[in-house]
Formats: sequence, C-alpha cells, structure tokens
Amino acid sequence: MQGTRAAHSFELYPPRTPASAAALPDAITALVATGPEFFSVTYGASGSSTDASFALVRQVAEAGVEVMAHLTCAGTSPAEVAGVVRRFLDVGATRFLAVRGDAAASGEPGALRSAAELVQLIHLVQAERRGWTLGADTRRARVAVAAFVNGHPDSRARTNHLDALLAKQVAGADLAITQLFFHPEDYAAFVDRARAWGITIPIVPGVLPVTSPARLRRMLELSGEDEPFDLALALEVEPTEEGRYEIGVDHAARFAAALLDAGAPALHLYTFNRADAVVDVLDRLGADRIGPASTPTKETT
Repeated sequence: MQGTRAAHSFELYPPRTPASAAALPDAITALVATGPEFFSVTYGASGSSTDASFALVRQVAEAGVEVMAHLTCAGTSPAEVAGVVRRFLDVGATRFLAVRGDAAASGEPGALRSAAELVQLIHLVQAERRGWTLGADTRRARVAVAAFVNGHPDSRARTNHLDALLAKQVAGADLAITQLFFHPEDYAAFVDRARAWGITIPIVPGVLPVTSPARLRRMLELSGEDEPFDLALALEVEPTEEGRYEIGVDHAARFAAALLDAGAPALHLYTFNRADAVVDVLDRLGADRIGPASTPTKETT
C-alpha cells in the first residue's frame, strides 16, 4: 500500500500582522513534519507583497522543503517579471506557479498578457541563468499553472479554460493545480475533458478545510462555484466553534478521499497559515492514502 500513497503540498501566504508573523514558524514546523512535497508561497497582485514573499520563500527553503513561488504577470513588462524570477531563484525557489492575475486595465506596450507567456518567460530566464552561471546550482525549476475545474469566471465560452490550459502546457507547464471547487465529482469530469482536449500534465486538486460560514461565503464569492449545501447548512446550524471545526475538517477529509478515489495524483492544501485543520485532514485520510514525500524532489534536468 505504501507505494500507492499520494503526495501532498501546502499553500502559505506572507503574514499580514505581527501576530500572524510570530505564529507562522510554529505552523511551518508542524506542516514540515507531515513530509510535504513542497510549499507554495503566494505573491500579491502587481507585486504588492513582493518583499514579504521573498522572505517567506527563504524561510521555507531554510526549513528544508522545496518552495513554489507564485508569480502574476498581467500588465507587467517582461523585464520586470524576469527580475522577480531571478530574485526568487536567488532566495531558494525551486518551482513556480504562473498565473495571469487580475487583468490590468492598461499596461505598457509589450506587457505580458497571459499565464502561457509567463510560463515561457520563466523557462527563458532559467535557460539564460544556466548559460552564464558556472559552478552554481542550475536545476530546472518546475512550473505549475492554475486550472479551473468548472471554467474561469471570465470565460466567454464553455471551453475557454481548456484552451487556456492547453496553451499553458504547450508553453512548458509541468503541472496544473486547481482553484477551489466544492463537488468532488466535478474533478473527475474535468480531468476527462482535459485529457480529451490533449492535456496530459498532472492535475492536482486544491483542498480547503472550511470551518466557518463566513469563510465559506467568502470562498464562494471569490470562486463563483456552486454552494456545497450539506457543508453550508451544517456550519450554519452548529452553535460552537469547536463543532464547526470538526464539521469542516471531516467534510474536507471526505472530499479529499473522494478526489483520491477519482485518481488525483496528489493534494494541494490551502492552509490560511494554520497547521491544525490541514494536518487533521491528513491524519483522517491515513498513512495508507497520503504520506510524506519518500525521496527528495530536486530537479536535475
């Protein structure tokens, strides 16, 4: 059974208050103990959290775990983005998540317009780096992209999100990570459609333990996804914080198990910079379903 266990990874974001910054090292320690394949670190729109993202990438890299740095590009010049890529590589990023970000109302001539263009630019920067760096670590950082199980909110046609994902694969993406969704059957249907569309890269579902009605409402607002009525009702009628926590963790564990049953190659867990809920989800899945990365995942090509 051990050989069939799925990998897992976590998302973190730069802390926004002194209190959250003080609590983050303990959360990282608890998350590292589960043996994740990597941590992803978010990056604010138009670089609004740039310095904090660099600091968190370095912090996680120093903890001995591979780091996937988020990058956005809408309306930004290639030169500016290339500089950010180089800096992330310098502080220890070994992977990137390339996303367009919020579309800019205007941008300078030649500005990047799509995640596919960003994927290409990341690979170009790395090729340049290998060309002039002698005796240094020149591993190829893997590049992930976002996938939208039920379509991008801005899509004008039902297949726009599949066309976009295929373009990102052609540009050199190695992996897709889904944005939030709440019905496990949607994942299997999306993967089937993607494979029929010629998309062959692994598609990893994102999982968020939702432990409050307010957070669920916010996630639905941001994602545009259909409400999971059973979870929404259970959270609304439960009077205690402890009870809502139990409901959210149990729902997320059952959701994750269904995704693994549907063939998900790994799970990407959104933490909100807390370890308790996602670690409890992993515990409920059990070591026969998901477990620590068995070998280092350093890229050598």
